[in-house]
Amino acid sequence: MTTDVAAAAAFYRDVVGWRTQEASTPKLPYSVFTADGVPAAGLMELPEEGRKLGARPRWEGYVGVTNMHATVDRVKRLGGTVYVPPTDTNIGLISVVADPNAATFALVDHLRIRPQQPAESGKIGRIGWNELLAADLDREFAFYCELFGWQKADGEPDAVAGYRAFSSGSLVIGGAFKKRPDEPVPFWLFYLNVEDIDAAVERVRAGGGKAFRNEAELLGGLSVARCVDPQGAAFALQGRRGRTAKMGWSTEWGGFSSRGRLVAPKPRRGPPSSSEGSEN
Repeated sequence: MTTDVAAAAAFYRDVVGWRTQEASTPKLPYSVFTADGVPAAGLMELPEEGRKLGARPRWEGYVGVTNMHATVDRVKRLGGTVYVPPTDTNIGLISVVADPNAATFALVDHLRIRPQQPAESGKIGRIGWNELLAADLDREFAFYCELFGWQKADGEPDAVAGYRAFSSGSLVIGGAFKKRPDEPVPFWLFYLNVEDIDAAVERVRAGGGKAFRNEAELLGGLSVARCVDPQGAAFALQGRRGRTAKMGWSTEWGGFSSRGRLVAPKPRRGPPSSSEGSEN
């Protein structure tokens, strides 16, 4: 959800390699980002009523449910907030809600756009990982487990202290850790897969965004970068190194993840550098 749809579409087409596909209705202008012809994410204008309430451009993740009204009632009973009640849209029946500490996300029932399949999470141009930056890790983790029946993923051999992974059935679907004090509110961060992390970081900066790549390498040879697009929406990239240039984070940020695997920053020579289904 953004304040400049045309600019955001051009930015993500360049950075991630997505294409856009028209999916508007007479009442709602809407575009779908595609990777290899398959829907990867959505794009829409940030509603005026949301802006009046202080909402800023952001990526929003959708969790599929089978009983929308019962789930919305459960959100309220568990201490969450309902910002948009169940509403029929071009992508399905949706509701925009927040957890007890104000991290927003959306619910969707009867989704009309093909969702990303678990086996696609490693493909270029897809959402590779979902991550909650929490204010109260215990409370927020418990909220999602109670709301959706998610569980704490067991058997993660490379876990960083203070990091927890969500599982649904046998699938590890996301992670959570405590946000930095300078981040005003908790939020969900989405990692977009790119082929060359260094080249993608350069494209982010050339397009008017901000990007801070971490020097640590994840299992499987991936590196990550935390980014902000020109309209202010936070996102992350993950991919392989294309060259040897080093770039640090804007502030210290310990523990980095990718598809449920975590590593701490590798030892370095000399002093350390100083330095986080979806819709924009």
